[in-house]
Amino acid sequence: MKQHPQFWAYAALGSVCFFWGTTYLGIRMALEMWPPMILIATRFLLSGGILLAGCALSGTRLPRGRELRMTALNGILILGIGNSALVFAETLIPSGIAALIITISPFWMVGLNAILPPRESLHAPTLVGMLVGLGGAVLLVGPGALHGGAEGAALWKGFLILQAGCVAWTSGSLVQKRQATTVHPIVSGAVQQLAAGIAFLPFAFLFPGELHYSARGMGALLYLVTFGSIVGYSSYVVALQRLPVALVSLYNYVNPVVAVILGWIFYREPFGQREAIAMLVIFTGVALVKRLEARKS
Repeated sequence: MKQHPQFWAYAALGSVCFFWGTTYLGIRMALEMWPPMILIATRFLLSGGILLAGCALSGTRLPRGRELRMTALNGILILGIGNSALVFAETLIPSGIAALIITISPFWMVGLNAILPPRESLHAPTLVGMLVGLGGAVLLVGPGALHGGAEGAALWKGFLILQAGCVAWTSGSLVQKRQATTVHPIVSGAVQQLAAGIAFLPFAFLFPGELHYSARGMGALLYLVTFGSIVGYSSYVVALQRLPVALVSLYNYVNPVVAVILGWIFYREPFGQREAIAMLVIFTGVALVKRLEARKS
């Protein structure tokens, strides 16, 4: 099986599907100790620095010039803005709900793919699939947001923050997919992580917040650095460069299931009949869009 030319690409995708599902819980645990800005900067400075040091010691070629600038910019978009949106959203809403909301990110992928050159036009059946999935998002968020009160306001704010993060993550991923590169995908991932950490370092000093030391908070940070960033994000970059975008985005199905289960086990996060139905509706919409987009290609 290892002889298959795409074996490691598929192995990388499997890694993304599992480990990124666990990072929603990891972020919630880390926030018990770390203020958001410090968590983001520390996580990516450590993971990017460790990866780049390993690449340098092994003599691996590093990007230069325009390639370096574009790679760093993609890292700030995907991780600096995209991942930080998730961190801030989890200060407002449960980790499992955040994971379910992010499942609509493939719709942003298809929509922005139709805007960014080379443009791929949207067809009516694809729009129908997107409407189905968005209907699931409305079912997930709408009742709680319309209920009012502090909880409803937090849910609505968390939803909007995550949409901003999805736009940044998707834009960076599409640009990265179309960018010609001369270095190994893991090197690109290392540069992106370090760039995100450096970009958020000033904010960590300006908005330090309060640190509440705990062994669980330290362990969560180390887990995010190791399995969320070094293993998980490096795997994502490898999969994105070597597999079709539509296939890579399948992790959107697996991550929320893992996140919801872990959120319930560790924090008893609410997950009832409405959330389950909303998840199925969103998954149906995503599946329709993926199938229709695959037929177009």
